[in-house]
Amino acid sequence: MKGNFNMARPVNEKILEYLPGSRERRELGRKLNELKNEVIEIPLIIGGREIRTGNLKDVRIPHNKEHVIARYHMAGEEELMMAVEAAVEAGEKWRNMPWQHRASVFLKAADLLSSSWRQLLNASTMLGQSKTVIQAEIDSACELTDFLRYNAYFMQEIYKDQPESSLKEWNRTEYRPLEGFVLAISPFNFTAIGGNLSSAPAIMGNTVVWKPSGTAIYSNYFVMRLLMEAGMPAGVINFVPSRGSDIEKHVISSEHLAGVHFTGSTKVFNNIWKNVGMNLDRYRNYPRLVGETGGKDFIFAHNSADIKQLATAMVRGAFEYQGQKCSAASRAYIPASIWEALRDRMEYELGKIQIGETEDFDNFMGAVIDRNSYDNIERYIKFAKNSEDAEIIFGGHVDDSVGYFVEPTVVVTDDPEFKLLKEEIFGPVLTIYVYEDENLMETLEICDTTSPYALTGAIFASDRDVIRDMEKALLYSAGNFYINDKPTGAVVGAQPFGGGRKSGTNDKAGSRLNLLRWTSARTIKENYNPPKNILYPYMEEKTPVSVKAEV
Repeated sequence: MKGNFNMARPVNEKILEYLPGSRERRELGRKLNELKNEVIEIPLIIGGREIRTGNLKDVRIPHNKEHVIARYHMAGEEELMMAVEAAVEAGEKWRNMPWQHRASVFLKAADLLSSSWRQLLNASTMLGQSKTVIQAEIDSACELTDFLRYNAYFMQEIYKDQPESSLKEWNRTEYRPLEGFVLAISPFNFTAIGGNLSSAPAIMGNTVVWKPSGTAIYSNYFVMRLLMEAGMPAGVINFVPSRGSDIEKHVISSEHLAGVHFTGSTKVFNNIWKNVGMNLDRYRNYPRLVGETGGKDFIFAHNSADIKQLATAMVRGAFEYQGQKCSAASRAYIPASIWEALRDRMEYELGKIQIGETEDFDNFMGAVIDRNSYDNIERYIKFAKNSEDAEIIFGGHVDDSVGYFVEPTVVVTDDPEFKLLKEEIFGPVLTIYVYEDENLMETLEICDTTSPYALTGAIFASDRDVIRDMEKALLYSAGNFYINDKPTGAVVGAQPFGGGRKSGTNDKAGSRLNLLRWTSARTIKENYNPPKNILYPYMEEKTPVSVKAEV
């Protein structure tokens, strides 16, 4: 390094609107047609090489489940061991790469993504994960671009953080990458999460084995190709679609495992933690475990809330992307005095929602991700229909004849312990508990203690004293807390994301806090004039004591 290089703080990527007649709308339409009319083959990518195992699985469009758009190869034991070996082998060269050159790879990827690769990533996300145009644009274009730019900037800011020194010594902190490789396990619901889980450790000089979700492999493959196009060296990130059980056996058990970067279910993360615990004697270091897991995200209203704002937040927060966001509103607590007015307004807003294929830009919702998700959501809806403690006031219909479609469903219950208020559903189902106005503080406690999760939550009120009291009462209920806003839509660099309790380790993706987890700091002290005498100054005036004992 022959210069004090400095990156300016990034600004968030602008969200394009895709208005009728716009250039971006035409370009995206062409890319959608192109992808729908071909079936691509997705290999593993290990050490920069394409590997084909012959163990193929189909990628289908969730809102058109018979339409295959890709076939991908699955890694087995041999390929996973190859990926670990490739990551370890690439480690020394990558961690010794000057940081500005590492940053340049990901900054170039961000530039490509925001321009020539934008519509490829958007179209693949719309088709592979059934996201509407605006949800794909926010995710695969803007958020992923922001992750790449901000993480490079955060790396620089971390390196700048140095200890105090004096005129006689120089104290330095070196932020080394971890010793070994990082395992990244990403979910289906955000293309940007896959890109971030794999690239954030890599930016800090780590090498990565990346297991994408089987229902997001289509877009995640293009993310991998994007990084390679930007100049990422071979072996830095290794792309290995595979079974979770094989990852546990052959990757988590590796002595070189240095960390796990995970987003997914609480159950799976618990299993990973247990497996790491059982392998502690094998590891060279204690692996860093960073996880964002389940959620039962809430909206809590006071009677001073604005009805229109509250209704909009509830509908958008619960039903955008079919309720499949980690942060999606799944339960709401509403005071009785405003319930009737709110119900009318919600029904009005819900009446605007169209459901169908995401290539139709008039649709507000697409399909849920796959058969397992569809069946799980349907079971919860049936439970509500058959319960004496609940009433479905909107929606409740499902249809899998063409795709995995579930109507936005609103359930009202008078039981604060009702099953749908406690358990994660991960679909377009919002359960509402109506409380008596005078029971505000009691109901806040119910909200805080009903669910084991603590990911996101929102409160609505115009009374500042009440806002203060609600914020205090719900102190540990959410890692991302919103006042008069829906509990979704965290922005990189503005609202670092993550929750506590059973929602994860709260290491805040989209901030320097997350990147610090992928470093192992070394403190260096350089003394310019080391002492040459073992005696301290206060001892020097004394007569030396004879070594020989007196008789």
